[in-house]
Amino acid sequence: MLNSQTTAKFSTDLLALDTLLDDDERAIRETVRRFCDDKIRPHVATWYEDARLPVRDLVKELGSLGLLGMHLEGYGCAGTSATAYGLACLELEAADSGIRSLVSVQGSLAMFAIHHFGSEEQKSEWLPRMATGDAIGCFGLTEPDFGSDPGGMRTRAVRDGSDWIVNGTKMWITNGSVADVAIVWARTDEGVRGFVVPCDSPGFSAPEINNKLSLRASVTSELVLDNVRLPDTAMLPEARELRGPLSCLSEARFGIVFGSLGAARDCLETAIDYAQHRLVFDRPLAAYQLTQEKLANMAVELGKGMLLALHLGRLKDAGQIRAEQISFGKLNNVRESIAIARECRTILAANGITLDYPIMRHANNLESVLTYEGTSEIHLLVIGQSLTGVSAFR
Repeated sequence: MLNSQTTAKFSTDLLALDTLLDDDERAIRETVRRFCDDKIRPHVATWYEDARLPVRDLVKELGSLGLLGMHLEGYGCAGTSATAYGLACLELEAADSGIRSLVSVQGSLAMFAIHHFGSEEQKSEWLPRMATGDAIGCFGLTEPDFGSDPGGMRTRAVRDGSDWIVNGTKMWITNGSVADVAIVWARTDEGVRGFVVPCDSPGFSAPEINNKLSLRASVTSELVLDNVRLPDTAMLPEARELRGPLSCLSEARFGIVFGSLGAARDCLETAIDYAQHRLVFDRPLAAYQLTQEKLANMAVELGKGMLLALHLGRLKDAGQIRAEQISFGKLNNVRESIAIARECRTILAANGITLDYPIMRHANNLESVLTYEGTSEIHLLVIGQSLTGVSAFR
């Protein structure tokens, strides 16, 4: 069997995209890539096979690099550009989608919700600790019967004197069973509101979801709130109705626009290296026209996806990005990335299904990425509404 750790001696960057990055962006990208090479890649196949992740240890290391909430300002956050954050997501997901999910949920969902909608007390209490990895966050929006339609949520918060009593169940929550704080969205008589819920609150539990075939190197949980009592100060004061959670999802989707391409790049680099060394009928597999056609088509789609991601990064840094543009990026780049992973698997043939190589792991993970933070169908309808001015959701 070939050595799956062989270092590629080629570049998939046919468009010289490095010239579109500044020195800080390249430095951040290289720092994250080295971290993944040193800390993630030697272990991730075992983590995936065993369906476990040393979250506490990893999150501290990620915090020490300044990657948690890195695109947020103040409270110990690095305050980088959106493009730099996207490039970090790309390198993290080139190692494994579960690692990028850990960082994305911490920074773009839980921390962003507090940073954007929280009180000064909530920000000061949680954000510095979350930035260093001393506290882990999760984000509770999806429910067992309401994924694409969060407006149907059944979790409810009712006033009881100066407190709130929250009851409900959330599903498919990354970091849930290891979190210290959960951002939970619930119906109230005032509409949908968000709450900062310490995970040691009486009545709060987070049973882990097992038997996953995707994102196995990631903690996924259910959240159960059984008469959880919260003070009025637990409510996010600036988040009203679904605009709050949906803006958080847009932040997470932006990271996926870049991140998914990391998984695709890792698959393509693996396939090229394999094809150069695998002999078929006494010739390298890479010497056959059908193989080169596959590799060329995948490299073209990867390059187009990178151009799209970088363009959206610049729009976001300029404060000009729109929700439908992020939907455009998430739809295209995840769709193309999963197609690349599947095509690369055909080049490795039977070897491609083993954990000796990363391709099937990436392909399985991308099945989840295709679904979360908005399915392809939802993003198609967002784009369709932008084109026609007519909503087809209801």
